Amino acid sequence: MEKLSARRRHPLAALVALLIALAASGGLYAAFAPTQRAQANPAQSLAIDQGRKLYEVGCSTCHGPSGQGSHLGPSLVGVGAAAVDFQVGTGRMPAQQPGAQVPKKKPVYSQPQIDQLAAYVASLGPGPGIPNPSQYAPGDVAAGGQLFRTNCAQCHNFAGAGGALSQGKFAPELRGVTPKHIYEAMLTGPQNMPSFPDTTMPEAQKRDLIAFVTHTTNPATNPSYGGLSLGSLGPVPEGLFGWIFGLGVLIAASIWIAARTAKARK
Repeated sequence: MEKLSARRRHPLAALVALLIALAASGGLYAAFAPTQRAQANPAQSLAIDQGRKLYEVGCSTCHGPSGQGSHLGPSLVGVGAAAVDFQVGTGRMPAQQPGAQVPKKKPVYSQPQIDQLAAYVASLGPGPGIPNPSQYAPGDVAAGGQLFRTNCAQCHNFAGAGGALSQGKFAPELRGVTPKHIYEAMLTGPQNMPSFPDTTMPEAQKRDLIAFVTHTTNPATNPSYGGLSLGSLGPVPEGLFGWIFGLGVLIAASIWIAARTAKARK
């Protein structure tokens, strides 16, 4: 007992006890912790590995080797797979050059490659996932119109034709945007757009809004009954059309009448 008591009073006794406790806790965790996701899902592990390779070639220059971001691009930790599917699927990423806003262009990667990139970025931190088709299925056009006029028309125009914002930025045109990408944009809030998570706008309302945008921007379902739409940009192009072409026709007619009158007098 005296030897045991002396060992307890040894200066290194506390350190030895701490090491034993750490080793025991590590062993218990290794024994009872669930297996890693990569081991449980080999296909997902393969997609992450392939996505990492694509990321290192096409994205790491701006977003950092581990997605932590840099002075050229924001951090991708926690943005989720939906943000990657939207940005890369619409061709906005990889960006051709820096600017106030990255425009839409033809995608660089195929859809399987986009899925792999999304899997890798999703592994960096939790974020919104890619929606399934049932989440952006057709909804109520009339209800979607009310939501669009309340939340979207200020920037995207009442007909989804887009519009200019401050400091060289703009709200893009919505014609031709797929329902999946519209849903992902509402989830992630790209560029200057605010995000609309399910706590702010439930799935049913997102489906209604997508139905309205799809109906409004499709000439087959929403033809221009008033004639030439002039881009559906409102009274400014209509006024310019009236002044330039209408007034031009009046001036030309006046000149023609004056020339005919002068010729008749001779």
